Amino acid sequence: MSLFRAHPLRTTLTALLLGASTGALAQAPALTADSLSLKQKIGQLQQMHVEAKTAAEIPEELKAAIRNGQVGSILNIPSPEVANELQRIAMTESAAKIPLIFARDVIHGYRTIMPTPLGQAASWNADLVEKGARAAAVEASSMGIRWTFAPMIDISRDSRWGRITESFGEDPHLTSVLTVASVRGYQGDSLSDPTSIAATAKHFVGYGAAEGGRDYNVTYIPEPLLHNIYLPPFKAAVDAGVATIMSAFNELNGVPASAHDYAINTVLRGEFGFDGVIVSDWDSVLELVAHGYAEDKKQAALQALKAGLDIEMVSTTIQENLPALMDGGKVTEAELDAKVKRILDLKHQLGLFEQPYSKGDPAKSILTPEHKNLAEQLALESLVLLKNDKQTLPLAKGKSVALIGPLAHAAHDQLGSWVLDAQKKDSVTVLDAFRQVLGQDKLFYSQALYSSRSRDSKDFAQAIDQAKKADVIVYVGGEEAVLSGEAHSRADTRLPGAQEQLIRELKKTGKPLVVVIMAGRPIALNDVIDEMDALVMAWHPGTMGGPAIVRLLQGDADPVGRLPVTWPKVTGQMPIYYNHPSSGRPASEGNFTQMDDFPLEAFQHSTGHKNHYIDIGFKPQFPFGFGLSYSSVSYSDIKLDKKSMRADGELKVSAKITNTGKRPVTETVQLYIRDLVASSVRPVRELKSFQRVTLKPKESKRVTFTLRSSDLAFYNQKLEHVVEPGEFHVWIAPNAELGMQTEFSVR
Repeated sequence: MSLFRAHPLRTTLTALLLGASTGALAQAPALTADSLSLKQKIGQLQQMHVEAKTAAEIPEELKAAIRNGQVGSILNIPSPEVANELQRIAMTESAAKIPLIFARDVIHGYRTIMPTPLGQAASWNADLVEKGARAAAVEASSMGIRWTFAPMIDISRDSRWGRITESFGEDPHLTSVLTVASVRGYQGDSLSDPTSIAATAKHFVGYGAAEGGRDYNVTYIPEPLLHNIYLPPFKAAVDAGVATIMSAFNELNGVPASAHDYAINTVLRGEFGFDGVIVSDWDSVLELVAHGYAEDKKQAALQALKAGLDIEMVSTTIQENLPALMDGGKVTEAELDAKVKRILDLKHQLGLFEQPYSKGDPAKSILTPEHKNLAEQLALESLVLLKNDKQTLPLAKGKSVALIGPLAHAAHDQLGSWVLDAQKKDSVTVLDAFRQVLGQDKLFYSQALYSSRSRDSKDFAQAIDQAKKADVIVYVGGEEAVLSGEAHSRADTRLPGAQEQLIRELKKTGKPLVVVIMAGRPIALNDVIDEMDALVMAWHPGTMGGPAIVRLLQGDADPVGRLPVTWPKVTGQMPIYYNHPSSGRPASEGNFTQMDDFPLEAFQHSTGHKNHYIDIGFKPQFPFGFGLSYSSVSYSDIKLDKKSMRADGELKVSAKITNTGKRPVTETVQLYIRDLVASSVRPVRELKSFQRVTLKPKESKRVTFTLRSSDLAFYNQKLEHVVEPGEFHVWIAPNAELGMQTEFSVR
């Protein structure tokens, strides 16, 4: 019988207590699996959930389970007081005296909230991403949390999927680079550092390919594609020393991920050599029954155990059924011992046997000036300037501003999804920041819509009146935080509510219209983008999003963000991604006719047979890697140090990058390749490296990349990792559509 009834997490827990008595330090010896009873071993495999906000609210049932050695880790601890009381029970009232690990979803900040991960990816700045994770670890560990379920490194090519906001985007190379940075930030130089927390690479594997962009949906990923696109970030995480990996909710090629023997045992344990802890997602072992893969809980437990899971999150399927499975010879004690060893090893690495109690000082660790400055800088570098007609931005000094829109003063919503411990009172909004810069005389504000979803236009007239008083309109809209994230997939990714109507009405005033989008995904803007004079994507920028946005709009900082995803014109283009293979009839400018240009009674073949949509064409709104600056940059003089390389060699490719404008610029220079002929059709472009270069006005620098044979390797149809001889194209480029191209060969 289950110890606790599993239920979904739906409420936000706020850390209320900033200090706790820690009691005496544990003096337990270094335990091994051999020294534990069967019940104690099984208990280490169980992760439970607690909602108690104070020690007095801890359920007696949970206390008894800890005393009986039936719990190894606990999810969603809200305060040091609760953590230390539960740890006290484990260390003084249980027979084995094994410390608990306290875990929580610390996704993009604890109290000081950084931009959502997709926004962080738009910075293309691994150093800042690492620092953001480090700040989150310092804050969370001061509250007793030593394990986070981040980073989420699912590759996502479909922005209907709500959890794309938690990802680093669509590209395996960029995601891998930022994965390593995030793991290093959370885990620090050593897990034994009290300010370090164990990172979790999730979700293993293929969750981001959910069919139709619908959360928890099935995925079908052919194995070569799985190895070439979806697995590389997990390999990077393993190589970076990630402590734990989480299995996914989805079914992959007919087998639920939490019971996927090939993915976990063959690839993750075998090929990647991962020897850390594997934890299920919430209830995902129990859900093997709902998938129709297991006939009951007992079979589900067996499947998950045999596939390689070590810890079951919240549901108690394994704990209830493992004794019977062992009695029946289905699971051996040696198999159980291997799992327990990995869990105890993690607890030793975290230093919990030496210091099980939280001794952090939240008052000195949370929302520090350093963390808020970091949050502002990361928000600033995540902003992507997508359109800037007639140099509308930066705003001219001394101009008055009409600030309009439902997210201009949305302290909660600018934080984004998965911010369990955030408090909206900590946020500095766009309105707050503009008030500091412009004062009351030059700032006119109207919310106009009650929320981003509102269809009520009753306040439009007041908003238009405010707009007419100003020199320029800044509209801040998009999606509330709740419209993205887990279980918040959208079938229509246009601006929700009456926002498109409001934008058209604002444009009729004749004033320059700057649109700032806060959202967890790219928004389909095809119907209204022509109404906008300038467009900035702000994602959900976090605690200090307001000052970052105003600094950019005012020209006190320059835009450096670049898209980590391909931006579709309309929802119907999805999934859409830059690194697609070529079809036999690739579309290009001029080789097809769009629907509005069809002559009446046209002959079927007169409009061209190419790989496109007749109503929207074949290009996205904005390509992967795209972003404008306040200056202009030219690429020229691409060079190779040699025209061919051995299959085990390397070559250097370089180009001259010049700031041709009047302002300093930070350019993200991107390196792409294409394998022209191969045994498997290869993508039309693949990102292999990038560098950020800062240039003064009129300054030039030569940017050099080293292209190695490993950059050319891929998994073929036989799952062989090969570098095939032949001809390659290489680009040094500002995004996935443009750039300087040359050729080389591999022999």
